[in-house]
Amino acid sequence: MKIYLAGKITGDKRYKAKFREAAKNLEAQGHVVLNPATLPDGLTDADYMRICMAMLEAADLSVFLPDYRESRGAMMEWGWCQRTGKECALYLNVKKGV
Repeated sequence: MKIYLAGKITGDKRYKAKFREAAKNLEAQGHVVLNPATLPDGLTDADYMRICMAMLEAADLSVFLPDYRESRGAMMEWGWCQRTGKECALYLNVKKGV
């Protein structure tokens, strides 16, 4: 399954480690992870959102990290999933499965 990760990036100094840990756990379950935390530095907010929305659309499932409500971008992604019926889940304990 292709899984898009969503959560707070801006203002979170630990975001790369947080997303890397979640991606590692999901990949260990055999999933392909679309991880926005691996995008290069130096793009505009609009560029990041365009790329993230394309990743979200390519995914079978969007998994939202616990802090997603603190992120304007992740809240937009949540709203998109709710509006379009895109399957989504909360990241609680990936070691037990999505």
